[in-house]
Amino acid sequence: MSEQPRRRPAPKTGTGKQAKPYRRPQKDPVRMLAFEALRAVDERDAYANLVLPPLLKKARQDERFQARDAALATELVYGTLRRQGTYDAVIAACVDRPLREVDPPVLDVLSLGAHQLLGTRIPTHAAVSASVELARVVLGDGRAKFVNAVLRKIAAHDLDGWLERVAPPYEEDAEEHLAVYHSHPRWVVSALWDALGGGRAGIEDLLEADNERPEVTLVARPGRSTPEELVEALGEESALPGRWSPYAVRMAEGGEPGALEAVREGRAGVQDEGSQLVAMALAAVPVEGRDERWLDGCAGPGGKAALLGALAAERGAFLLASEKQPHRARLVEKALAGNPGPYQVIAADGTRPAWLPGSFDRVLMDVPCSGLGALRRRPEARWRRRPEDLEGFAPLQRALLREALSAVRVGGVVGYATCSPHLAETRVVVEDVLRGRGAGNLPVAAELVDARPYMEGVPALGDGPDVQLWPHLHGTDAMYLALLRRTA
Repeated sequence: MSEQPRRRPAPKTGTGKQAKPYRRPQKDPVRMLAFEALRAVDERDAYANLVLPPLLKKARQDERFQARDAALATELVYGTLRRQGTYDAVIAACVDRPLREVDPPVLDVLSLGAHQLLGTRIPTHAAVSASVELARVVLGDGRAKFVNAVLRKIAAHDLDGWLERVAPPYEEDAEEHLAVYHSHPRWVVSALWDALGGGRAGIEDLLEADNERPEVTLVARPGRSTPEELVEALGEESALPGRWSPYAVRMAEGGEPGALEAVREGRAGVQDEGSQLVAMALAAVPVEGRDERWLDGCAGPGGKAALLGALAAERGAFLLASEKQPHRARLVEKALAGNPGPYQVIAADGTRPAWLPGSFDRVLMDVPCSGLGALRRRPEARWRRRPEDLEGFAPLQRALLREALSAVRVGGVVGYATCSPHLAETRVVVEDVLRGRGAGNLPVAAELVDARPYMEGVPALGDGPDVQLWPHLHGTDAMYLALLRRTA
């Protein structure tokens, strides 16, 4: 009888039982992709809306990666970022050290797991096992055990149960309660509440809206495309009309805007309705006499410039689109390419204008700002911004508005816009410029124009004369607009 091969004895354990054979961790492409996106956001200060598309494009090269996988990966990334503050509070209650002492990659895996457990319908056992498996792949077996222990503690309660445990009562600390419940930094809650005014219901509605996934809204650029063309391309079951803008079409079922021919050709684009309303309002204000030269003084990346250019072309007016950063100026060029009317794009600093005073009849100055009005689209911005950032924006915002008022002729109109509702970036800037506040500044010969009539049909625009749009009231980003007419 031939000799049987020798078998290696099973390793012994302290209990006398055989150890389980080692199993190589299995890579889950969906959760790996979500983890890579979160690491890019944390390590490189990247934005998820810029990081995620190329990761998804690469993943789709594998035919096994289905549309539902892309949807799940997107939900995991954006859901985790939106609820980061809440999940941090829950995780902190389940670990024996301050969160700052937990390695960031470990915290990302824990946050992804917490979102699956508390923010999705993924079964508990699947959420835990998938997260632990991800930890084995990206962190190693040792730290995977830590992840497993923490997630099992988190799984002991649902989201409401955890909020009862980690958020202070509203009556004791209203701002901190709202910050934890709705996953916003406390200072942001305070700033939004000041800008919104009113009681608890309004601020809760706003914070909840910030945590909802925004619709994709398209703009059919006048003279180049029509809403009807976009609806036909999408299919009536996948398209909704805009709420307020006659040029808007909402993609009811998401999808890829770049798949539409009109978008690829630049005849249509992706543009929030709030942004459309700002451009339309500036174009609608009557000006006496000449109406031939328009300026977009902070034109990048080009959405408002493209709509303004199309509206100007309908009247035979010329648009100058100026953008300080050359790479953003190239984006403006791309957005305006094919515009039916005369235009020019330049790379220039709006605070050191490349044009003569009084050259324009209409000027839009959509100034750099904190971006607190677009937290639905860029949820990571809420954790990245600091109150002191506003101090850095303030001098630039005032300088740009002053130069805009200098650039427009007497009787012409300026639109001052921000994608932020923070009072320090909106009304305070306008009032300071009009009154000449600040060292060496003189009052500006201009008056506020009531902007509300130029957003016809839009409700809840406040007492005027400026306008603040809100996600929870208008379904738009929180865009601000003040219209000013130069008087001397």
